[in-house]
Amino acid sequence: MKVSGKAIIDTILRGTGFASGETGDELPLRAELFSRDQMEQHGKRLAASHQVAPGHIPDQLLSRLSENEEVLIAASDLLTAAAKANRRIAPAGEWLLDNFYLIEEQIRLAQRHLPKGYSRELPRLVGGPSADMPRVYDLALETISHGDGRVDPESLNSFISAYQAVSPLALGELWAIPIMLRLALIENLRRVAARVVGGRLDRNRAEGWADEMTATAETDPKSLILVVADMARSNPPMSSAFVAELARRIQGQSPSLALPMTWVAQRLSESGRTIEQLVQVENQQQAADQVSISNSIGSLRFLGAMDWRNFVESMSVVEETLREDPAGVYPRMDFSSRDGYRHAVERLARKSGLEESDVARRVVKLADTARDRNDPDPRAAHVGFYLIGPGLPGLEQLAGLKPTHTEAPVSLFAYLGPLFLLSAMLAASAALEAHADRWPLLLQILVAVLSLICASHLVLSLVNWLATLLVHPALLPRLDFSHGIPEEARTLVVVPTMLGSPTDVEELCEALEVRFLANRDDRLHFGLLTDFQDALLEHEPDDATVLDLAQATIRDLNARYPREDGDAFFLFHRPRRWNPRERCWIGHERKRGKLSDLNELLRHGSTAAFSAIVGGIETLAAVRYVITLDRDTQLPRDSARECAGAMAHPLNRPRYDAATGRVTEGYGILQPRVGVSLPASNRSYYARLFGSDPG
Repeated sequence: MKVSGKAIIDTILRGTGFASGETGDELPLRAELFSRDQMEQHGKRLAASHQVAPGHIPDQLLSRLSENEEVLIAASDLLTAAAKANRRIAPAGEWLLDNFYLIEEQIRLAQRHLPKGYSRELPRLVGGPSADMPRVYDLALETISHGDGRVDPESLNSFISAYQAVSPLALGELWAIPIMLRLALIENLRRVAARVVGGRLDRNRAEGWADEMTATAETDPKSLILVVADMARSNPPMSSAFVAELARRIQGQSPSLALPMTWVAQRLSESGRTIEQLVQVENQQQAADQVSISNSIGSLRFLGAMDWRNFVESMSVVEETLREDPAGVYPRMDFSSRDGYRHAVERLARKSGLEESDVARRVVKLADTARDRNDPDPRAAHVGFYLIGPGLPGLEQLAGLKPTHTEAPVSLFAYLGPLFLLSAMLAASAALEAHADRWPLLLQILVAVLSLICASHLVLSLVNWLATLLVHPALLPRLDFSHGIPEEARTLVVVPTMLGSPTDVEELCEALEVRFLANRDDRLHFGLLTDFQDALLEHEPDDATVLDLAQATIRDLNARYPREDGDAFFLFHRPRRWNPRERCWIGHERKRGKLSDLNELLRHGSTAAFSAIVGGIETLAAVRYVITLDRDTQLPRDSARECAGAMAHPLNRPRYDAATGRVTEGYGILQPRVGVSLPASNRSYYARLFGSDPG
């Protein structure tokens, strides 16, 4: 965006009051500097003075951000033009030009993180300088004002904590603090930029008159009084920038130039000021503007580096309350799971009209009651049981809400019905067209079959897309095992596969080592669960060589990565068995059979199904979870811990009904969504066609 001439002046000076050289209402956000203790006291006073009103208000922040962007871009253009003309730029202007790329980036970031209507959902203020603005935006302005553009994390924490001691903030407000601070900093940069540009324009006027008077004094001294008269009639602003620049350019040049400075001194005396005072004021103002703009730019960098998740959790009253979970599970969950619980509290508070802290306290009270009465369902002592689990209707009733009906799971018929119906309709329309044209019967059948195949692909994509819109996914909560899997959640990662050649063995063991290096944990084990390939004979000539290589490689891996608490790597190999139906020697029931035999080993220590085992299986008696991977499936960094953390969460643990012989609640099996890597030239035709290999 390029702006020049009067357009620049109009844009920069709009609403600032600098057009006449006087300071307007939009001064930089600069108030008395407060220490950490002073910010704490100020937070309490501010909370007592704030009056919050419910209801929606027009979103003013986005329009103000756009206006700030226009002013900052115009200021950058004007200062760039001044720099190209070799004019002296104030230090604050140099800071602005040197870091303008960062300012533009932060404006884009603010626009992306501040969707339209976002601020309308936040509590607004009634009365005061920030009337009808979000309360949290006023807190951001106060933080920037009393830090002269500098955001100090300790002062910010003290300020927000003290404010919440009087008036707690909602979770949405806490999450809005980073974006509101960013908006306040951009606002401050706009105001300082307006001052810098206003000073630059005043200095331009002073330079123009100084050049004209200097030239006149050298060529026609007697006409100098006429130039001074012209300057007087133009009524130049007696601002500090104008006076300081005029004095710098004229004083000490020529005795005849004392006349314009005498006139300036006379004008200033009418308001009780002197040239020396204004020169000093200008120097102080330039220094103050430089500090403000450097602090603001440094704070913008800080906002991107700070971990706001920890800030929100440390400041949240809801978080503090939920951590009193009688089951002790909530503090052990990972951040995304805790955040899901907090959002559940937020939704309930919005629907019921209660404070978020009140909802959280009621949840903890319900869990306390369940623990004290020794509820037969151990999950009832956990706050999540009432926020996202079966206890939600009871919590809603306690909060005065009509209990919501649990969303019924989508049946197979509801998914396949539209799929078959739409596919048949499209195929039938093509077949009817062929029939109307009296095509041969065989050709009509061929058209119907081909149309059905093509239509099914189109309809499948359409139904899947509609399913993502109609059925919202529910994220499973999980425990935080980022610092290590506990003993009670010891996990085994196995790759059911077939051994075909020495090259297969090397590739399988190398991939196993890569998975181990990405998921290192003393209570995480890795194993190959193998069969030989199908054969007409029970033993093939190369079987012994391949198996010996596999055993030696697994032993070598255990030697390379020793552990005090059992081996890290295992090999479980089964012999071929005769299959009368297939009329060949194969691994019993292939993948399903391998996993079933492994389960027998883990549960009962039975090794009868295996002809070779490498690794100390005594450690495996404590294994609780098994992660099964295809040979071409990656195990991203620390994903094994996340899978174990999800299975170990109380709300996800399977509840077995002996009467029906089924798991009625929770999960006995979880299948995370996985993707297959692109280099797959060695995969089977089945895998290339359907995305996975058969067992």
